[in-house]
Amino acid sequence: MLNPPRKRPVWPFVLMGSVLGLAALAAVGTWVYGVYSMSDPATTILAGIRIDGSRVLVKMPTCPTDKVGRVEVYDSDSEKRLWRASSPKTSEGKRGVITLWNADDFLKTSSGTQPKTLPANLDVSVTFAGVEDGTGDVFNVRKVQAAHVPDGLYWTRDGSRTAGQIDAQLNCHDSN
Repeated sequence: MLNPPRKRPVWPFVLMGSVLGLAALAAVGTWVYGVYSMSDPATTILAGIRIDGSRVLVKMPTCPTDKVGRVEVYDSDSEKRLWRASSPKTSEGKRGVITLWNADDFLKTSSGTQPKTLPANLDVSVTFAGVEDGTGDVFNVRKVQAAHVPDGLYWTRDGSRTAGQIDAQLNCHDSN
């Protein structure tokens, strides 16, 4: 008589499947946590803007050692670049207080002039001198104009702030 086939125990396969399932669940959980933490609006760095008549002034957050190298302004809806400038001449410009479309404040500017009507959403970004790092923000022009921000303050999505409050969002402990 032939030996009957030997039955293999099932538990090693169940255990291996459980371990693989837990590993997959952990990987998905880690990915979800990473996406959530990177998109957490509480960690958003705010820039400020003032629109006084035809003058558009922005305040980008900077640390004491940061120097603005380049400014770019886009129509956020069409992604069309409206203006570009580099190498601010003024100490305010170097520290992130920038009057857009003011060619006199920069060593180099594009030939773009301020549109008669600003786009609905203005995208302003700066790159810091000597590095590829920078910051920026998109501003809803209608909301900014309707806010009537007091002198010395800038409109942000979280209310009016001073230049110092905008800078204070950054962790600048290494730059003192």
